[in-house]
Amino acid sequence: MMSGMYSAISGLEVNQTMLNVTANNLANVNTVGYKSASVTFADSLTQVMRGASGADASTGGTNPVQVGLGVQVDATENEMTEGAFQTTNNPLDVAIEGAGFLRVGTGTPPAAEPYTKELPKSLSYTRAGNLSTDANGFLTTQTGEYVIGFNAVAKVEGTNTVYTPGTEESYIRIPPGSTDVSIGPNGAVNYVDQNPESPNYGKQVTAGFISLAKFPNEAGLERLGNSLWAETANSGKALVGVPGATGYGATIGGELEMSNVNLAGEMTAMITSERGYQANSRVITVADEMLQSAVSMVP
Repeated sequence: MMSGMYSAISGLEVNQTMLNVTANNLANVNTVGYKSASVTFADSLTQVMRGASGADASTGGTNPVQVGLGVQVDATENEMTEGAFQTTNNPLDVAIEGAGFLRVGTGTPPAAEPYTKELPKSLSYTRAGNLSTDANGFLTTQTGEYVIGFNAVAKVEGTNTVYTPGTEESYIRIPPGSTDVSIGPNGAVNYVDQNPESPNYGKQVTAGFISLAKFPNEAGLERLGNSLWAETANSGKALVGVPGATGYGATIGGELEMSNVNLAGEMTAMITSERGYQANSRVITVADEMLQSAVSMVP
């Protein structure tokens, strides 16, 4: 009887956890780049009342007699499916169509080119592409982390200059005052140089290329808040490439990937957790009534 009460208490706890996760998903239904989570349960230890026995010459075998001792949270699983895209027409907004995360971190960019030095010592990862620039023109997230990409290598072909991704990791800087800023499908961050003292005055220049990271097990990433993720032992090491390369998504400028929360599914999960909580509460009430009856039988 008492073990039933403890089992019901564990049921209350896990259903409360399920409701907490559901509430967080609903709270982030409009969060850029948010990935929803779900909860799975697993049974706890069981009390063996009688073990199993094999058949003998005159009788068949018997199955074990076991009584469960409750439930526990087995996992909170990250749903890494792609969210819907929303057009913003903001030139610094970018959505990733396909696999990959933006690579961002805190550091101290050099005062002058090349911007391949003083890179962040540790990186975080995000699908939230609502980017901005700081006072010096460096590409950042809305919370100030610098976007890390690759340097741009210029090659003159006839009268045109063609830019390709380099091999060096780099900050990406758009000089203040530049116009016609855009982000291409291959991660190229372009602008028209408006500095009269620059040799590229009036020309389109590629500041650098956004880099993407993908992981063997994306669901193993750890949430850091602010739509950021961290690499873990179970996510595997980050595999870095440029947008559009084999296995990597394309960057779509002027759009944002929104939350992948399924409202209908979350409302169903909320009802399920509520009913589970009510049922386990009722078990505790019934067990209490049985104990009360047992006590009242004492003369």
